[in-house]
Amino acid sequence: MSGDHGVAAGQAGASFTDLISLGVLAASVPRDVVDTAVAARGRGAKRAGGKLPPHVMVYFAMALALFADDDYEEVMTRLSETLESWGSWDESWTVPTSGGITQARARLGSEPMAEVFDTVAVPVAEELTRGAWLGAWRLMAIDGFDWDTPDTEENAAEFGCAGSGVNRSAFPKARVVTISECASHAVVAAAIGPMSSGEQTLARNLYPDLEPDWLLISDRNFYGYHDWNTARAGGAQLLWRVSASVTLPVLGAHPDGSYASVLINPKIRGAARARLVEAARRGDQLDPDRAVAVRVLEYTVPDRDGNGTGELIALITTITDPHDATAEALAQAYHQRWGATRSRAC
Repeated sequence: MSGDHGVAAGQAGASFTDLISLGVLAASVPRDVVDTAVAARGRGAKRAGGKLPPHVMVYFAMALALFADDDYEEVMTRLSETLESWGSWDESWTVPTSGGITQARARLGSEPMAEVFDTVAVPVAEELTRGAWLGAWRLMAIDGFDWDTPDTEENAAEFGCAGSGVNRSAFPKARVVTISECASHAVVAAAIGPMSSGEQTLARNLYPDLEPDWLLISDRNFYGYHDWNTARAGGAQLLWRVSASVTLPVLGAHPDGSYASVLINPKIRGAARARLVEAARRGDQLDPDRAVAVRVLEYTVPDRDGNGTGELIALITTITDPHDATAEALAQAYHQRWGATRSRAC
């Protein structure tokens, strides 16, 4: 980048906060990680001296998230000045047009970005970070949301839109499910699919990545008997809300107000189901394909609508011994994650 261009970049508004943001980006995603991801996905530079080599486009794609209100050329101008200070921008390069940047993004593709994410997306809370831990378990949460994408034919074909007719969304939407660290909100795993994909379906791609020292918190939309078993198979602890339609027989009460219960495969009904409940009550070993022991805790959220009723929240957990985590501590963990108002452990 020429000296004149350096002045122009500074004048264009590479503010102190911009430099901090880009500096954090550089610290979080080092150049060697980018180069490894580009090589792993076969996206190396096709020719020497190109103005927008793959490593520049990786940083550019991430910078777009930092400066979402700026156009391509503005973001590249901000980034070029910082890349020069990192030794990742050749002085002979100039900021290309939006068309050139678009072509370079297309050449890069999404695969190197996914590779970078898989490498650097990890929990960041430390041992003393407030709200990061419950006993030996790192508090994590799974969540789903819909994300507007640019209004292109390709995105419409890939993701679809929400609604139909006059209620059809203005933009194509992607469905996203993430696992994030509760204390830092750092996203450590993500699955993206079309609007036709359910959140449960996308979440199944993430359960194999759960770590044994995690306590994964979930809202009621993610519960299913087989999903519960899949998620707990890797050794992570679970704390999931369930809807009122899930039958939770009381097998025994704990002093902290929680109680022992059993989840039964919904395909099993009638007398066979009753026999499994009695087997769980006796403490018999259960076949996880048929039934699995859980602990249940319930708490109420005081009336928000002024109609004299409170919301009863039922949580199930793999932590079956109250000495390892009390009902109050578990309820508080869920309460803090989802931003509930006042709560009372039962």
